[in-house]
Amino acid sequence: MAQAILLTGQERRRRWSADDRLEILEAAFAPGANVSEVARRFDVSTGLIYTWRRQALSVKDGPAFVPATVLDVPGCSDGGAATIVVDFANGTKVRIASAAPYDLAAAVMRALK
Repeated sequence: MAQAILLTGQERRRRWSADDRLEILEAAFAPGANVSEVARRFDVSTGLIYTWRRQALSVKDGPAFVPATVLDVPGCSDGGAATIVVDFANGTKVRIASAAPYDLAAAVMRALK
């Protein structure tokens, strides 16, 4: 059955809250997701989803949080000390010892971002 959304009054555009945008972006760019299917599910155009993604990626100075997964990776220990292993989307892998200064670790992450 077809659906139609009727917008009446002065405002002809729908307004998406920041939380709604984030939810749609997370669904659209999750591993194995199809942007077109997510767009249909949320009734938004694929072009708008890509525009929101471009806007979100263009924020340089704001905090950038991504989902983290804690894994038991063999061969990544420094004599019992904890190690952070970061896999970037471009295939780069960085291992940071727990004793590394935080400003050095942050500088490395920014440089490889």
